Amino acid sequence: MFKPVSPSVNFPELEEKILALWRDQDTFRKSLEQRKDAPRYVFYEGPPTANGRPGAHHVLARVFKDLFPRYKTMRGYHVLRKGGWDTHGLPVELEVEQELGLDSKKAIEDYGIERFNQRCRESVFRYVEDWERMTERIGFWIDMENAYVTLHNEYIESLWWILKQLWERDLIYQGYKVVPYCPRCGTPLSSHELALGYKEGTKDPSVYVKFPLKDEPGMYFLVWTTTPWTLPGNVALAVGPDLAYVEVEHEDADGEKERLILAEARLDVLEGEYRVVRRMKGKSLLGKHYKPLYTFLPVEGMDYAYVIPGDFVSTEEGTGIVHIAPAFGAEDMEAAQQFGLPILQTVDLTGRFIDAVSPWRGLFVKDADPLIIEELKARGLLYKSGIYEHTYPFCWRCDTPLLYYAKTTWYIATSRYKDRLLANNEQINWYPEHIKYGRFGNWLENNVDWALGRDRYWGTPLPFWICDNCGHQECIGSVAELSERTGIPLRLLRPGERGGIAPRGEPQPIDLHRPYIDQITWRCTHCGEGTMRRVQEVADCWFDSGSMPVAQWHYPFENQEIFAEQFPADFICEAVDQTRGWFYTLHAVSTLLFDQPCYRNVLCLGLILDEQGQKMSKSRGNVVDPWDVLKTHGADALRWYLYTATPPGHSRRFSVALVGEVVRKFLLTLWNTYSFFVNYANIDGWKPGDAPPADALQPLDRWILSELNRLVTEVSERLDHYDVTTAARSIERFVDDLSNWYVRRSRRRFWSRVGESKRSDAAKNAAYHTLYTCLVTLSHLLAPFTPFIAEAIYQNLVRSARPDAPESVHLSDWPEADTALIDERLMADVRLAQRVASLGHAARQAARIKVRQPLSEAVVWLRSPQDRSALDRVADQIIEELNVKSLRMVESPDELVDVQIHLLPAQLGPKYGSLFPRLRAAVSQLDQRELAERIRSGQPITVQVGAETVEIQPDEVEVRTRPHPPYSTAEEPGCIVAVNTSLTPELEAEGDARELVRRIQELRKQAGLELSDQIVTYVQGADRLARALARFGDYVAGETLSVRLEPSPPPDSAPQARFRLDREEVIIGIEQA
Repeated sequence: MFKPVSPSVNFPELEEKILALWRDQDTFRKSLEQRKDAPRYVFYEGPPTANGRPGAHHVLARVFKDLFPRYKTMRGYHVLRKGGWDTHGLPVELEVEQELGLDSKKAIEDYGIERFNQRCRESVFRYVEDWERMTERIGFWIDMENAYVTLHNEYIESLWWILKQLWERDLIYQGYKVVPYCPRCGTPLSSHELALGYKEGTKDPSVYVKFPLKDEPGMYFLVWTTTPWTLPGNVALAVGPDLAYVEVEHEDADGEKERLILAEARLDVLEGEYRVVRRMKGKSLLGKHYKPLYTFLPVEGMDYAYVIPGDFVSTEEGTGIVHIAPAFGAEDMEAAQQFGLPILQTVDLTGRFIDAVSPWRGLFVKDADPLIIEELKARGLLYKSGIYEHTYPFCWRCDTPLLYYAKTTWYIATSRYKDRLLANNEQINWYPEHIKYGRFGNWLENNVDWALGRDRYWGTPLPFWICDNCGHQECIGSVAELSERTGIPLRLLRPGERGGIAPRGEPQPIDLHRPYIDQITWRCTHCGEGTMRRVQEVADCWFDSGSMPVAQWHYPFENQEIFAEQFPADFICEAVDQTRGWFYTLHAVSTLLFDQPCYRNVLCLGLILDEQGQKMSKSRGNVVDPWDVLKTHGADALRWYLYTATPPGHSRRFSVALVGEVVRKFLLTLWNTYSFFVNYANIDGWKPGDAPPADALQPLDRWILSELNRLVTEVSERLDHYDVTTAARSIERFVDDLSNWYVRRSRRRFWSRVGESKRSDAAKNAAYHTLYTCLVTLSHLLAPFTPFIAEAIYQNLVRSARPDAPESVHLSDWPEADTALIDERLMADVRLAQRVASLGHAARQAARIKVRQPLSEAVVWLRSPQDRSALDRVADQIIEELNVKSLRMVESPDELVDVQIHLLPAQLGPKYGSLFPRLRAAVSQLDQRELAERIRSGQPITVQVGAETVEIQPDEVEVRTRPHPPYSTAEEPGCIVAVNTSLTPELEAEGDARELVRRIQELRKQAGLELSDQIVTYVQGADRLARALARFGDYVAGETLSVRLEPSPPPDSAPQARFRLDREEVIIGIEQA
């Protein structure tokens, strides 16, 4: 006996029981242990930061990450699933700043770096329990007990080793460049961080400024900028040497004539009347000097404020003349270096004007923009101003608008390895594939050096020491090397260990974080006089996570064998924005260090949106809490929705209601099929045993087993190619076929009484064995997708029958397809039956006749000879499904329907005018059926009207069909199905009997009766009921397990129901016999 299974199920409660089972049996650990000697499949966990609670986007990533390790484990691989925590960087610092009420780097230093970093250390594990609880609840199996942690000193030492390798190959340098800079956080950002913070629709000033020529009064260069705050740093103007420019004359606001120079292609920016005085090429403007707008900073011994050439100048917007401020633009800086221009740094590291910029000293530059505009207007140098909407980068963590700012920082020369980055990308399989050469490939093509240094506190300290006397630089690659330099025996402070003075003769434990590491100095061996002091910067936290393949094992200081075994990864998965984050940094570190890819297969996930398709945000109030979904529908429903809603790389909507659709359409369909099997198998005492002989299998059995084995093949192939959605949808279609075709078509066999005949017993056993095989195989196929319901089915159907079976579906092997059972012709036959039945149901619906009402016949026309010959083989299935007495085929569609092509006057009348009546007449003379076929397949039709040939598009006509009485029809290309709607008294009576059966069965269900319980049924009605019972009373009694049908009112204590047969009221009641 199987444990009874109710059709009513609470999936969240069921999943909690399965979680308890896994805990009690330690199933995850056993899944690792039993495959310990198996081939390796390597998965890398992208480390989250636990200083915030997990959201829907984290759940999305984690359910996709979970699927493939489960699948590969069942395929016989050992999948070591090491968790990780990303614990450094600005996200952590900003949260602590807010908690402490600190608003600047100075405030942090006044508070104390040691105390601040200690608070950061504590904060990163604040929500670990939330993460672990969510991780367990969604069924994500990952080893959190042995997770790598980026703040551990062992991890940092490995990062130092990586940097030392790059240092020794001259791939690390200190450069003075214009970098994206966050004035709030006080640190530069790398290009991949920059890509995370762009905002569309950012509004900035749009300012057209007049730069007066030095020796030509009344003549101005007209220049456009969206950053007025950079104008005090202007040192040159750039033009395109080969672009066409014009000098125009117009009247200024005071009515005085003045002349402006701008690109000819940009004349449309001018307002009012003007006259073109002359035309010239940009090269004729080169070297012309103008009067600087501002002279806040002295410029000594350098020529500036003149026109230079620039190949970056375009005429797509602006005026074709670009203002050059080297301190605030990368191209500007390159131009300054090329032409020997001064660099005027008018802004400090907090984004405020320095004291020398006296009118706006201390003002944040963006706040100064309107004041600068007003000042230019007062001096007559503002031509016009407005607002410009564009895409602009903001700090990806604190949301401050970034500045482009010239400063010195440390770089990794990734651009020198661009060719290798691209070559290694060729070895990676990207899903979706377009990411490979699109988003990721383009990023690599435009690679710039990695800005590594961050002027912050909580991060991996850069291991670079510089002599304060001679400037000698050294990179330290290990604690042993540090001990050698200082002459002090040192060792790493271990996780959880407190610092302090080591006993005599033992190495001193050291924490590699600031401020402790900042205190380590030694005498410079290069000059012998200075002191080597560590630089103040810490590393970009993306360098931490991008180095995890190495650092998670403290390689190369230990674990060399396991590192070699676990590198590179076979599979990684994160959201698509990580193409410029973790995916890139993994790829860059691996390429520079080992010249090979870090991962072989990468699955990119799209955005997760709210129910209306809007991006989730706290400000909009539309954030969906995944716990709401889990508490309402459970983890399997959440997982299945995320797998099937859209392919992984697409955005997907997410809500409690949308996930509820999965429960209704898929999980309950599966569960009801499972419940049906268990309950009838228990009634009959059926137990799984040897497979029945092949000749005992009916065509329906052979069909569903064929579909099952093809499903195993398809799901395996799709998962091997990381196509989750196609694999899952294939399972979904199979479950629908299993429930709504196989079980429905086979119910008579399950309902037959054991012992009626050897033939019926053999048919019943074949049906049970077939359905059992399907459900057990499904439990295995579903195990990576919906691990809870898969386990529940497996435990009841397999473990209860075979105690020697693996104790969990997740400890069992993936099913292998028996290709000998795949019958392509049989599957095609049933697909035809389903197609015909679907059209037959549509024809019934058009006539408003319920399926319970038998009809005399269905008539089918099929164009394909193969389909016509196959129809006879599945006729019995179609007859039963459509509830008709017979099925016949006709040779021509004209035997069933008339077809007329109707030209739409609203489209074709204006188009052809007086020709339209003749066109309509010409169309009416053509074969209407042939025209309809072309139109339905999306093809135009060609009509000859006199000497003119007219092509009519499908959306310009309407295909009208009229069935021949007494038929109702439905059709699709190549197939028409008609049902005879004439009802005889005999058919009406049978329909009434079927309706009565349905009502009694509903009453049985409401009364909570078991499937095998016999009843006494009371029926009270008029003539129509009497006719139905007189002809079909035995049928009603047999279908409802009624030992008697009493034609009398039911007792008051009996469950009752009232309904109508046509216009007659019927009262029924039941009592257990």
